[in-house]
Amino acid sequence: MTRPLGECDLAVVGAGILGLAVARELLNRHPDARLQVLEAEHAIAAHQTGHNSGVIHQGIYYRPGSLKARLCVRGARKMYAFCEQQGIKARAIGKLIVAVDEAELARLDELERRGAANGVPGLRRVSADQITDIEPHARGLAALHSPETGVVDYRKVAAALRRDVERLGGSVATGCRVGDVIAGGGSVRLVHVRGTTRAGGAVFCAGAWSDRLATVCGGDADPRIVPFRGGYLKLRPERADLVRGMIYPVPDPALPFLGIHLTRHVDDEVGIGPSALLALGRDAYRLRTVRPADVASTVTWPGAYRMARRWWRTGLTELRHAVSPAAFVADAARYVPELRRRDVVAGGSGVRAQAVARDGSLIDDFVFSHTEHVLHVRNAPSPAATASLAIAEHIADELERSHIHTSHAKERS
Repeated sequence: MTRPLGECDLAVVGAGILGLAVARELLNRHPDARLQVLEAEHAIAAHQTGHNSGVIHQGIYYRPGSLKARLCVRGARKMYAFCEQQGIKARAIGKLIVAVDEAELARLDELERRGAANGVPGLRRVSADQITDIEPHARGLAALHSPETGVVDYRKVAAALRRDVERLGGSVATGCRVGDVIAGGGSVRLVHVRGTTRAGGAVFCAGAWSDRLATVCGGDADPRIVPFRGGYLKLRPERADLVRGMIYPVPDPALPFLGIHLTRHVDDEVGIGPSALLALGRDAYRLRTVRPADVASTVTWPGAYRMARRWWRTGLTELRHAVSPAAFVADAARYVPELRRRDVVAGGSGVRAQAVARDGSLIDDFVFSHTEHVLHVRNAPSPAATASLAIAEHIADELERSHIHTSHAKERS
């Protein structure tokens, strides 16, 4: 296990895909800098990076001009290029977003408008007949086809990023959960379970724990992370031919979730999901996992109550999906009618770190904030993995504008 540095120019807290991408970008810009990555768990990519669906998104859903839209489109191109350079398998298998009733056509129109405005490559509208040319077992009135949407194993991407960080002279230390942060005197001290690391400045990419570290640093409590567990089923191998690439529903534009969809992964396993059930822990990958501190954090946040009051009907639907595989399958069978309960078995799960504002709104864009000598990534949901290399550039640019963290590195270069 790598021993963490006692002093460094730059520190990155969190060794998921985003934290490692940020560390790599900073080292590329400041090759003489001493850089330390501190990861709470005993392995990198332990949470959202290692538990997501592995999709390389293309920027169809996001409001034009938003950070998500800009960084996703650029980030997807960079992700494909990085994977090719590193010899990581990344497949552009294509995605259909299928409207199955008249009420969904206007929403499909809006997605088409957004995709065109965002510069999504190859996006086109297809008819009911054309749907079956692309996905023979799918049915709908119309669909959007995104041929460049792809899949990759983001754990392998994170491992490659770590190798780059260490090749560039950075250090990655695991088992270093940060419990306190003390800023002053031109530096910031990160107190963790393996000691203390003093840095000229830091970037916190702490995922589900980002709000807690921000408040430790004196940052605003708003927004707060409310965890949602996403459960998956998967097709039995003999039924995997039901899906060639990806088949998605038309999502509710008021929610940041994309609905239950079918995705063929890089290993050719086909997943169905996810659900979006309020979780009882920020690492509650199993339904029976309960973290009292996380439950208290959720129920005492005014935004959580306001969110629940507005979306209680949706919550009941998600609860039904979580406890009833038959209901889960019935939802997906709206656009893949041949799908039956006997075609699926249990799959994996993930936890989405959803930022919820005090007023109960679900924050749907990337959010960054500052405290003394620290830049905080306060909200980085999907497509953060897709966009990680572009987000890293954005963060590095922000650090240079703020003059918080790069001054020590520049002085040494």
